[in-house]
Amino acid sequence: MAGYNLKDENEIKEYLKNLHIEYMFGCKSEKNPEVCHLLGDYMEAIKQDQTEAAEIFKKNCDESNFPKSCSKYGDFRAIGKGCEKNIKEAFKYMRKACDLDDSRGCLHSGVLAMGPEELEPSKETRISMGIQYLKKACDLNQEKACFYLSGVYLKGVEGYVEKNLKEAYLLSLKSCEFGNPYACANVSLMHKKGDGVQQNTELAKSFRTKAEDLLNQIKKHQKQLKFHQGIDP
Repeated sequence: MAGYNLKDENEIKEYLKNLHIEYMFGCKSEKNPEVCHLLGDYMEAIKQDQTEAAEIFKKNCDESNFPKSCSKYGDFRAIGKGCEKNIKEAFKYMRKACDLDDSRGCLHSGVLAMGPEELEPSKETRISMGIQYLKKACDLNQEKACFYLSGVYLKGVEGYVEKNLKEAYLLSLKSCEFGNPYACANVSLMHKKGDGVQQNTELAKSFRTKAEDLLNQIKKHQKQLKFHQGIDP
């Protein structure tokens, strides 16, 4: 952004216009998959052309196997954003992203697999797939996956997954270490009660404080984001 005064509306528009040209050239002429993904993000967020964004993400996934684009198109397909809603197609692209080691693709594959029957009639198969993808996402340091999976073991799934408080604690702890305030709150509560871990009042207080600090940081960040909304190039 060097050379631009981002407090000046006209200069912001000029910057975004040049950025679009740069992305178009990098994607269409140089065939750079990473730049194509950035172009898709640009169309989605700045131009707000969801249909064009969806097409870019799909093509970048199909032709270049760019994992982030596979994951993004899967998300679009799941909710019908810029394209027709199709859960099976969404899962296909999310799973491809996960196979290419994209943590977000693994997270969303796992969450989706444990949901609708239209994806797979057998609940046992859905849960097994869901846990498999969530575990991979957590191994790829996707904190939300660690937290989601901790919830599965914290409560269990009757007839399919046994409650495992020790595993729930370890997953919550990992998610907390990556900055998930709700995971930190769970770790605090588990230390307080002695669920899956040794009871420890001091650690319970420490993790509760960490959870509160992280929540305050998130709220502060959300307020700052409001200043960057509504740019219309």
